[in-house]
Amino acid sequence: MEKRFEIYAQLAAVFILVAGCFLVLRPFMTAMLFAAVVCVSTWPLYVWLLRKLKNRQGLAALTMTFSLTLLVILPLALVAYNLADNVSDFYDALRQAMAAGALEPPAWLTGLPLVGGPIEEYWRNIAGSREEMLALAKRLLEPARSFLLAGGIMLGQGVMEMTLAAFISFFFYRDGEALMRSIGIGMERLAGIHAANVLAIIDNTVRSVTYGLLGTALAQGFVATIGFAIAGLPAVMVLGVATFLFSLIPVGPPLIWGGAAIWLFQQGETGWGIFMLIWGFFLISSVDNIIKPLLISRGSSLPFLLVLLGVMGGVLAFGFIGIFIGPTLLAVGFSLVRKWTLAE
Repeated sequence: MEKRFEIYAQLAAVFILVAGCFLVLRPFMTAMLFAAVVCVSTWPLYVWLLRKLKNRQGLAALTMTFSLTLLVILPLALVAYNLADNVSDFYDALRQAMAAGALEPPAWLTGLPLVGGPIEEYWRNIAGSREEMLALAKRLLEPARSFLLAGGIMLGQGVMEMTLAAFISFFFYRDGEALMRSIGIGMERLAGIHAANVLAIIDNTVRSVTYGLLGTALAQGFVATIGFAIAGLPAVMVLGVATFLFSLIPVGPPLIWGGAAIWLFQQGETGWGIFMLIWGFFLISSVDNIIKPLLISRGSSLPFLLVLLGVMGGVLAFGFIGIFIGPTLLAVGFSLVRKWTLAE
């Protein structure tokens, strides 16, 4: 009886200790997960850099952390700042224009076959009544403004969490070898002879999903930038970066190249607007269907549904950087379950 009480006391102590550690680390869990994903994905690059720097772990870790800050965090911070600023300016300018008087419908919109006439009539009915215009603005502009500002705030929070993740990644890089040895010992006690295989599955899956998401986003951003430059759009690089960011979200790039096409139509550039629609549909969006499955399938044949649910659920659970964490967690779970269920 006394021995059983001692066992229960030990289990209770362990449970309290684990729960206390979780509560302490909970505010930093998202940043730690993201730092782990980044370190696992870029570990081969870190090992190569470590050899070049003659095994100076601190310098190699600092270089990797600085590169993450320069290439990812700084551009995201600029995009978040510009998004919040431009949304407010655009909203105020549009409200002033609507309050000043009637707005003429764009020629490209009224020139559409079959629907152009009814659209023009409805537009003029709305524009002819100030009360109707203000009511329409209240119904449409306020929710749109709130949605875009919420996106900017979420992006800003993601930048802050990425900054913390970059700080944590420095220690993951520097002490990564010792950490991996400890994880390996723990996995051997949990999974026995299958520990090495489980760790290999996790490693390959994390890298394949990360490479798939980032590789697809980079390819779509590059192709989109070429199309924007050909069409003569202003701020080509900004639009290219925006396409890269929105490529991380399912059905995100059409929001950028579709908006660019609408802007071209409004400027009277009908031919270039049609070109932008064709370029976006057949080239920019097609990249997602070719490159992402190719890259992800190298380590994990993750179904599109799980990628979609991983991105959406990751954003809801972890914020912006959940775009990476969500699909990665689902991919690891899916790969392990498939391995165990198919094992003989």
